[in-house]
Amino acid sequence: MIFADTHTHLYAAEFDSDRDEVVKKAIDTGVKYLFLPGIDIEYFPRMMELCHRHPDHCFPMIGLHPTSVKANYRDELEFIRDQLALNVTRFFAIGEVGMDLYWDKTFSVEQSDALNIQVDLALEYDLPLVIHTRNSFDEVISILGKRKQPGLKGIFHCFGGSVSQAQQAIDLNFFLGIGGIITYKNSGLQKVVEEIGLEHVVLETDSPWLTPAPFRGQRNDSSYIPLIAAKIAEIKHVPVEEVAEITTKNALRLFGLKG
Repeated sequence: MIFADTHTHLYAAEFDSDRDEVVKKAIDTGVKYLFLPGIDIEYFPRMMELCHRHPDHCFPMIGLHPTSVKANYRDELEFIRDQLALNVTRFFAIGEVGMDLYWDKTFSVEQSDALNIQVDLALEYDLPLVIHTRNSFDEVISILGKRKQPGLKGIFHCFGGSVSQAQQAIDLNFFLGIGGIITYKNSGLQKVVEEIGLEHVVLETDSPWLTPAPFRGQRNDSSYIPLIAAKIAEIKHVPVEEVAEITTKNALRLFGLKG
């Protein structure tokens, strides 16, 4: 079985002591494709170094994370624009972008503006968007709904909403990124997965966070993707091989890779 982890922060400091070993473990587990979301300028060199070391398995995105939207966000966005215009590195998505109204609403207006600008970049460069929505689903759906057009596509990362919200995302041509939360008791996400077809799902870890059961509380990494797939298979009463095949094809088609 071949898997894709559509959202993993393997360049984070949590992996500084064993990063290459963690990548190898993921590959040995069948997780062949590792998609790395951008956060901001500070993290960019770390992400690119990892992609240069593992070019056949690590694939970079570029984007300004909503919690990194501060007073200087226009400078951050100009850096993203410059990197895309240089056309030296192939970026596979504009992400991780969106809005986060959980921790701090100080820059909520700027977050909205940054998201709109990055939607423009995704459409200009025909790239998918990888969307972060924490306490902000309605706000983000409103923004994306106003921009709906054939080229708009992507993933609602770390999806944790209702069946109705899932359908809203799907109607906008977005996949649902399903991660370790699906393994948590009473998460509510199991009902969504029951109702939604696998053709709308991709797998992710969001490592080093949101570790699936039975390892919850420990550092997450991409080798746990098969646990997420197994839980989805159990919920939907299908072989795990089917979950692997469909979700990997979904990811590769979205990101423009051939399997």
